[in-house]
Amino acid sequence: MTMGEIGDPVQLKDEGNKYFQAGEIDKAIESYTKAIKACKDKKALAVIYRNRSACFLKKENFNNAASDATKAIDVDAADIKALYRRCQALEKLGKLDMAFKDVQRCATIEPKNKTFLETLRRLGAEIQQKLKTTFSTDSRVQNMFDILFSDESDKEKREKAANNLIVLAREDAGAERIFQENGVPLLVQLIDTGNSEMILAAIRTLSGMCTGHRARATAIIHMVGISKLCSIMAVDNEEIALATANLFQCVNDSLAGGDKRNYGKEEALVLDSSRDLKDILLALLEMIVSKKVSGPGRDQALNLLTRNVPRKDKKDTDNSKCLFTIDHGLKKILKVCGQVPELPDQLPLTENTQLIASVLLNKLYDDLRCDPERDNFRDVCNEYIKGKFDPNDMDKNIHAINALSGILQGPFDVGNALAGHQGIMEMMVALCGSEREVDQLVAVEALIHASTKTSKASFFISNGVSLLKEMYKKTKNDKIKIRALVGLCKLGSAGGDDYSMRQFAEGSTEKLAKQCRKWLCNPTLDVRTRKWAIEGLAYLTNDADVKDDFVEDEAAMRAMFELAQSKDKTILYAVACTLVNCTNSYDKKDILPELVQLAKFSKQHVPEQHPKDKKDFIERRVKRLLKAGVTSAIAVMVKADNSILTDQTKEMLSRVFLALANDIKDRGTIVAQGGGKALIPLALEGTANGKVKASHALAKIAAVSNPEIAFPGERIYEVVRPLVSLLNTERDGMENFEALLGLTNLAGLNDKLRVKILKEKALPEIENYMFEEHDQIRQAATECMCNLVCCKDVQDRYLQDGNDKLKLLILLCSEDDEQLQRAAAGALAMLTAAQKKLAVKMTKVTGQWLEILQRLCLHDNPEIQHRGLVTVFNMLDADDELAKKLIESELLEILTYVAKLEDNPKKQDAINAARACLSRAMDQGLVKPFSK
Repeated sequence: MTMGEIGDPVQLKDEGNKYFQAGEIDKAIESYTKAIKACKDKKALAVIYRNRSACFLKKENFNNAASDATKAIDVDAADIKALYRRCQALEKLGKLDMAFKDVQRCATIEPKNKTFLETLRRLGAEIQQKLKTTFSTDSRVQNMFDILFSDESDKEKREKAANNLIVLAREDAGAERIFQENGVPLLVQLIDTGNSEMILAAIRTLSGMCTGHRARATAIIHMVGISKLCSIMAVDNEEIALATANLFQCVNDSLAGGDKRNYGKEEALVLDSSRDLKDILLALLEMIVSKKVSGPGRDQALNLLTRNVPRKDKKDTDNSKCLFTIDHGLKKILKVCGQVPELPDQLPLTENTQLIASVLLNKLYDDLRCDPERDNFRDVCNEYIKGKFDPNDMDKNIHAINALSGILQGPFDVGNALAGHQGIMEMMVALCGSEREVDQLVAVEALIHASTKTSKASFFISNGVSLLKEMYKKTKNDKIKIRALVGLCKLGSAGGDDYSMRQFAEGSTEKLAKQCRKWLCNPTLDVRTRKWAIEGLAYLTNDADVKDDFVEDEAAMRAMFELAQSKDKTILYAVACTLVNCTNSYDKKDILPELVQLAKFSKQHVPEQHPKDKKDFIERRVKRLLKAGVTSAIAVMVKADNSILTDQTKEMLSRVFLALANDIKDRGTIVAQGGGKALIPLALEGTANGKVKASHALAKIAAVSNPEIAFPGERIYEVVRPLVSLLNTERDGMENFEALLGLTNLAGLNDKLRVKILKEKALPEIENYMFEEHDQIRQAATECMCNLVCCKDVQDRYLQDGNDKLKLLILLCSEDDEQLQRAAAGALAMLTAAQKKLAVKMTKVTGQWLEILQRLCLHDNPEIQHRGLVTVFNMLDADDELAKKLIESELLEILTYVAKLEDNPKKQDAINAARACLSRAMDQGLVKPFSK
């Protein structure tokens, strides 16, 4: 058996070389691959990767060739062979600019090499040519339209031209060129082809042209026409409806002040946008009640109203847009809420339309500023509902009751007041007793929505419970039965998780929940009915026995997650409630034993905790949820439109994520199922509390995971702000600590991230925590600083006069905590290596510097000792006077002692550093060479 066969890397490399020279490339790759596995030496490994890169070039496997060459370059940035091989691979992959950079480095290292100079010249010419053809916009715009209108162009060519047009429109110069080249009428022609791909391309191009440019947006609106755009958004195609809504949003933003250009007085008068904005608003209000508009189109019209009518900032006193919308559109929104899809001649809706309309009602009501405005809102609603009542027309009656349901899901107080009006309860009783299924469905759903906030639902508790119980017992129809059950669950869950306030008899809650799980898992039932089963569980899981039974039923959990990922997004709130209950991630009040005694003495109610709400039960439930795929489900839920995914729902999902990420062992599972990416939007938008919870969950993941895997691509830069927000002194110690760990991980990756951390103003906070009394927080902050000192801006702060930053860092090196010493000594070594002035400044900021340095150089921990010795080397290298001072001190004895130690793998870095220090001192003539 040869050495090559038992895995000697040198032998295997030589074997690979022979095969390569003989032209047996596959065998060469095999030998080099074995050598890579066996090789432990970095430099030797780089050579093997470089050789295998040459093999992959021969095999025309350019991705692998580039990858192997990169691994060699990582070890030696000036490896000329690896650089040129990567250049060749990148050129073949079409990445000319990256290939050009590599050959440029080659030519810098070997300026007389003809091959490099020729490649440099050729690639430069190719890049110039590519730029010319890409940006000769005059002919380019025309060419794109020619391709798009040509019958002979193949599909791929047309798609490419459409994409190029969209990209061009996003650049201001490109957008202006399209506009000047008669592009808008041509885009309208594209829309008129009726081809959905062409319509999308045209709409997206128009969006680009309107973004941030009021004059162009105004012109486009007038050239295309608001009614034309509304008719496009009305098409029964989700993608087109969404793209057109995005165009409307771009137009709205530009007209309402999204354009920061300076227009002259005359031009500003011409560009007065208030008329256009008013026309768009009226057109959207007409859309929401037009039968010609599809469900997705109606949803987008409602979304646009929700986004743009209420004030963005409540400090702004002008709510005229809201008042205008109420005057011209409140009854139209109520008409949408009142639609009953089971009846003939209704407006086309999606599963989400009516909930979006309820959210809009809520936003409008919230935007009102005084009681007369609120009274007017209530009066319009009351007038609409009463105007629909007709003893001879049941369809009109259920429309009125459904509209009331819509108000109850929006501004609840308005709905609650209306529900108490004379005739409403009687109407519900009549509908409950009707023979028609649809009447019963509408009545029961209204009863459920009316009992949302139990404290205010006293009117319904007295009347509704008996109605619901009767319907639950009598009906044979599962659709009615399940809704009646949910109503009972809601009315019966007033006690929350207080064990002593259970509304139902012992065991009946579990029975109801079991029935809900059974319906939930029944695929023969329609989605709307199964959705109600989750609504029931959202209330029943206040009970700890129900939570425990639910997480043991994997089929029920998976069915719920499947529904959460369906098109019906009205389900999200109920799913979020159920998950919050199962993970006990709601706010809990601390119960003080003294207050319990006092309450018992005064015969007051004392909340009791269920045995299954204790920590070990909660942890077991979390594990079961993770196993069933809860993270993947939440990752899909988070992508829902903001009008459905309300801030309250986001906060609940953030709470759940934080509970899931509590155990360090589970964080890998969360990352693998897309949890890292899903948390970012929750941490950036929502309620203040929700953002903190999501940021904390992000910090837990960033602290222990590889951030590049947890937050791939550009998303990693979005993680910085949420983590920095946790450094606020109002946040608790655990949040501060885990945020610092996460930022340490990020700061260790690259300079761009370090700069981002500084831009978010994190540095003063991190510096404060370096002197925190809590040892772990202080250590985490110092480790974070150790990673940040690579950044020039941080070095400049240490160079500034008039602060104690450097002094405090030196003093941290003398602390007893080894981890803290290690981080502080690391920061000191890196600072003095980067800035020679800091090496000199060290001696001036504290009289203890030499003693602390000596202690570092004699430290038992080889890592700390190495960092201390590197600092000494930097000081020797920085200034001759300082070097003389160091060598005349006891440090010479320490350096000599360490340098004379026998080679030892554990201490080798420190020994080598001490030898380098003495070598430097010899070069400066401060010490004589050792005699044998």
